[in-house]
Amino acid sequence: MDKQHLITELQSHGLKLVEQEVGAAGRKGGAGPSDHKAVTIEGTTVMVPVFTGASAQSPYTAKLESGAVTLLRQEEAIAPISFPQQPQFYSLTTAEGIPYRKIALLHSQDVLATTVLQTCMRYADTESACQFCAIGQSLEAGRTIARKSPAQLAEVAEAAVRLDGVKHMIMTTGTPNTNDRGAAYLTECVRAVKQRVNLPIQVQCEPPDDFVWFDRLKAAGVDSLGMHLEAVDPAVRARIMPGKADVPVEFYFQAFAAAVPIFGWGQVSTYLLAGLGDSLETLVEASDRLIQMGVYPFVVPFVPISGTPLAEQPAPSSEFMYSLYQQVSALLNRAGLSSAAMKAGCGKCGACSALSTFEKASA
Repeated sequence: MDKQHLITELQSHGLKLVEQEVGAAGRKGGAGPSDHKAVTIEGTTVMVPVFTGASAQSPYTAKLESGAVTLLRQEEAIAPISFPQQPQFYSLTTAEGIPYRKIALLHSQDVLATTVLQTCMRYADTESACQFCAIGQSLEAGRTIARKSPAQLAEVAEAAVRLDGVKHMIMTTGTPNTNDRGAAYLTECVRAVKQRVNLPIQVQCEPPDDFVWFDRLKAAGVDSLGMHLEAVDPAVRARIMPGKADVPVEFYFQAFAAAVPIFGWGQVSTYLLAGLGDSLETLVEASDRLIQMGVYPFVVPFVPISGTPLAEQPAPSSEFMYSLYQQVSALLNRAGLSSAAMKAGCGKCGACSALSTFEKASA
């Protein structure tokens, strides 16, 4: 089985781990890639579901033997795999006694990620909350803090670069009840980090009401911007993310059109979560429109997260994802967009999707 097929299958089916055997810890709950674990396969590090119902039934398992870990499919050895080491900065605490890992986490192998505001104006209300979101879970479990200060983020970022060779940083946020949608606080945070360490940064937020915030983010030092659609079909958005669906898809496209000239061709991106209900055709058509604007569509398979309303919804099939990756990567290559050319962000990291491996193969 080639690497494209293998990664696509792993991210759809998940990986069944024997924790005491392979020493496997992963992320449960929270924002970003939750219920996942970073796995390195043939030099590529990807996030693979390990705590979902599907992963418990997965044909893929990991086996430790003579100090090496082997990936098995239905007991047949497929490939050697490894798990990234716990970063050194996790052992440090701030002067106030807050562990650095409560402020920012290592994603994949060399990406620092943080949710600067771990609360969202929609999360507590079932009438408005995104059905797939677990932003409050890690806060409730005491694994993070509600508000990361600019000074704290700068301190942790400096240590992560110095001790662990982190290459870029992602700052996302829960949506506050303000017209800037979190852009104002992200501006403060980025400015503080950039004053402390030279690190490419992507910020992620909903489109602000006033697009002047794009200029302010850029002036603060933001290298790349993410504004995440997640789903495209209005009926799917209304069902899956009832509060966020109040922001029309066309407003996102207006925001993309305003942001690309400021951040640059290929430096604005959006998440498209396959498996929420959008058809293959809808996702490809939306990707084509985004790519023609210079926006990178980071297509990612939906992963059900325990404790959310969609915990029992299945991930998309590997066949669906493989076809989607093939079509979107062809569009990217034709337009000259690539994950490698992004300065920072989820698309550049690429670990939550197999898309980047398809780009390279079809380039």
